[in-house]
Parts: sequence; structure tokens; C-alpha cells
Amino acid sequence: QLELVQSGGGLVQPGGSLRLSCATSGFTFSDAAMLWYRQTSEKERTMVASISQSGSQERYIDSVRGRFTISRDNAAKEAYLQMDDLKPEDTAVYYCRALGLADGIDYWGKGTLVTVSS
Repeated sequence: QLELVQSGGGLVQPGGSLRLSCATSGFTFSDAAMLWYRQTSEKERTMVASISQSGSQERYIDSVRGRFTISRDNAAKEAYLQMDDLKPEDTAVYYCRALGLADGIDYWGKGTLVTVSS
């Protein structure tokens, strides 16, 4: 059964940390790059981080580089987004995505809300 199950969101104060998880099943996880997106109240969904199939290549947007870390565990079929030094502007619904064009993989999680507020 195809699943991308997200967890780890919540309310945190500025400067705090959260780790988002994306547990997957139902497809060949190692054939897919994994990406994290966020969507603000303005409804624009923006990619914030990505990681290659092997985990050897990571990409980040400038606003999160140095604060966020994407990782994956191919044995566990899970992807993660470690978020440190969170800022109010990081508040958004965060989505994980599995993308493997060669195998026709393009699947999204349901999203989890991260709220950064004092």
C-alpha cells in the first residue's frame, strides 16, 4: 500500500528545533529523490530541501541553508528534515515528496503544520 506518513510538526518558539519524519511504503524508496516543501498561509508551495537517491547530494534554499538538514535512511525507507534555529517565517505546512521520474514515482505526503511563535 502506497503511503507517505509525516510526523514531527508542532508549535515551537523562535530558536527552537523540530525534526520532521516521512515514513514511506508501497514503492521503491531507493529509486526516488526525496524533497521537502513548505506552504505558507499565502498558499505558495516552495521546495526547501532535497536529497538524492543515495543521500550523497543535498540542496537547500538560501533561507534555510545552515539551519535545516535533510537526510534519509534507505533501509528504513524514511526521510527526515531536521530544523534548527527556527524563525517565525518558517511557519508553514511542510510536505514530503518522493520523486523518481524513471520509475514514474511522484508522491506527496499529507503535510504537517510547523508553527514558530513566542
